Amino acid sequence: MCGAPDQAQQLPAGTDLTKETVLIGRVTADSQPVAGAFVRLLDGGGEFTAEVVSSASGDFRFFAGPGTWTVRALSRSGNGEAEVKADGPGLHRAEVTVS
Repeated sequence: MCGAPDQAQQLPAGTDLTKETVLIGRVTADSQPVAGAFVRLLDGGGEFTAEVVSSASGDFRFFAGPGTWTVRALSRSGNGEAEVKADGPGLHRAEVTVS
């Protein structure tokens, strides 16, 4: 079982979005949420950085640094990826459609 926090929960108390870069999003297939997808975070060079499992509502969250990131989802419904450009602190959204 994955040791990552529940991805459907709100941001942890004390999260300061003026200082922290947070990547959030949802995994979908045919416009429906995909639960239990393995969501991987890859850095600008394509190197694996982190992995979480999407929540029942398809949500995921990563705390990262500024930069260009690839979010890749692997699921029974298929695979997909999206690029996220996090130019600084704050919330940055990535929607990943799998097929």
